[in-house]
Amino acid sequence: MTRHARAQPATGAGGRLRVEHVMGMPVRADVRSPVAAEALDDVFAWFRDVDARFSPFRRESAVARRARGEPARDPTLDDLLACCEALRRRTDGYFDAYATGTLDPSGLVKGWAVDRAGALLDAAGVRRWCLDAGGDVLVRGGGWRVGIRHPGEPRALAGVVVVDDGAVATSGAYERGAHIRDPHTGRAPDGVRSVTVLGPALATADAYATAAFAMGARGPAWTARLRGHAALTILAGDRVLATPGFLARCPGGSLAASLAG
Repeated sequence: MTRHARAQPATGAGGRLRVEHVMGMPVRADVRSPVAAEALDDVFAWFRDVDARFSPFRRESAVARRARGEPARDPTLDDLLACCEALRRRTDGYFDAYATGTLDPSGLVKGWAVDRAGALLDAAGVRRWCLDAGGDVLVRGGGWRVGIRHPGEPRALAGVVVVDDGAVATSGAYERGAHIRDPHTGRAPDGVRSVTVLGPALATADAYATAAFAMGARGPAWTARLRGHAALTILAGDRVLATPGFLARCPGGSLAASLAG
């Protein structure tokens, strides 16, 4: 989605840092434990393959061909669209791969791609890493401090959370403006500036953040009922609502204390 978060490990160790522009955004792999260069090669080759197959902006991708009504056999895309449909039902239609009027499963694909890339690192025996795709992050290995960017102040943070193993995703306007629409009305939601969701997987956390943002001011009540996830919503007028699980991840137990640390 947007470049909202920057992850820093609580303690340092040797490793590798690699950044490439792929899937239309900067993707960063920050590894703080031993890793073979080939493992990172595999991760970024995977991201390039995902971009080629599932980007709605690449004319020959399976997504673009299906959006034009052309045949495009891809069992993995079938599975992704089935997941999109399940999420549409789970979010009362606020997460919708057709929200823009044409097929665009990007709201799921990015997080799914990062989750799969993380599985590649796990399989290679890498113990401590952070994958950052355009500001949405997935971390492993304990003690990662993730800053949540303030929606109205580009150089400021709204808060910091510590994540051991899991994902942090934020939906908001930021540089791209009002790009998220309420699928029921076709309009940008009112009364909300950003939504951040913490969860075990980036695909689901990102989809939930998108849905909650599309709900507008009704989003916080919905995120409060999510099982296994925590959320922070910044509403118009800088009113901030956080679930207890989110505040439990903030150093000091509050957003203000997390920024003071």
